[in-house]
Amino acid sequence: MQHIVFLDRDTIPSQIQLPRPAFEHQWQDYPATTPDQVVTRLKDAHIAVTNKVVLDAGILRQLPQLKMVAIAATGTNNVDLDYCRAHGIVVSNIRGYATGSVPEHVIAMLFALKRNLFAYHQDIQAGVWQDKKLFCFFTHPIGDVAGSTLGIIGSGSLGQAVGTLASALGIRVIFAERKGAAVCRDGYLPFEQVLQTADAITLHCPLTEATTNLIAATELAQMKPGSLLINTGRGGLVHEADLVAALKTGPLGGAGVDVFTAEPADNSNPLLANADLPNLLLTPHVAWGADSAIQALANQLIENLEAFVAGKPRNRV
Repeated sequence: MQHIVFLDRDTIPSQIQLPRPAFEHQWQDYPATTPDQVVTRLKDAHIAVTNKVVLDAGILRQLPQLKMVAIAATGTNNVDLDYCRAHGIVVSNIRGYATGSVPEHVIAMLFALKRNLFAYHQDIQAGVWQDKKLFCFFTHPIGDVAGSTLGIIGSGSLGQAVGTLASALGIRVIFAERKGAAVCRDGYLPFEQVLQTADAITLHCPLTEATTNLIAATELAQMKPGSLLINTGRGGLVHEADLVAALKTGPLGGAGVDVFTAEPADNSNPLLANADLPNLLLTPHVAWGADSAIQALANQLIENLEAFVAGKPRNRV
């Protein structure tokens, strides 16, 4: 019998049906798990399910009975993959489930920032409309989405899906080659050229040692004046303090951020500390979270478990 422990069940909303595997098993889930609880909760587990709980080498070496880690998300940076590979622990993640939800969130942020919807909302709250005594007022520029250029960094399933949706709206889409690459692949432009020419940049690459602070002061300074930055990938891709500075003093026109270096973020985070900026739109890591996408994630999670037990692991990383 397989003993399965889901460490952070509350990362899947309660309205989403989480099926149970067809094979014989014992299931235990916890709403959330703190670092000091992980080893105790997994001591008898053959399969660990985690969305964001960290399973590093120090934890994993205390769990000799563990045979599989099922990540209930796409990102894998919370699991020590090298340790797992060296010790025969199968790791599977979730793929392609949010190719509708994330692109819609990106485009929603693009529209909101291009048309300065949040800034106008703040103006109305502050009484500007009432003071102007006109039927309308123009305190912020209103830009067109159609005809603009969107630079996409990260060309996996999400980056490609964003490009498809953007193209349907009349947006010119360009893909950036990897930062520092000596040669561009067909269909890609140099990283720096994309920064310099795009009206908006959206990030869809994994967080690795090479991509940490991928966008910082140097990169922000190269971006087109008035351009936008949207990050629904991983918080560590962007240097948050540098982003705030670029929003305040230029060249950046606005930013939409759904992910943060530490989650949940608190007021020590530079973005939350400056959440009242009219050109900054923040959401709490929900770009992936349409009900249809989360149900697809839940179904795929169980499919990964069943494939592993059947001896045919899928979505292995």
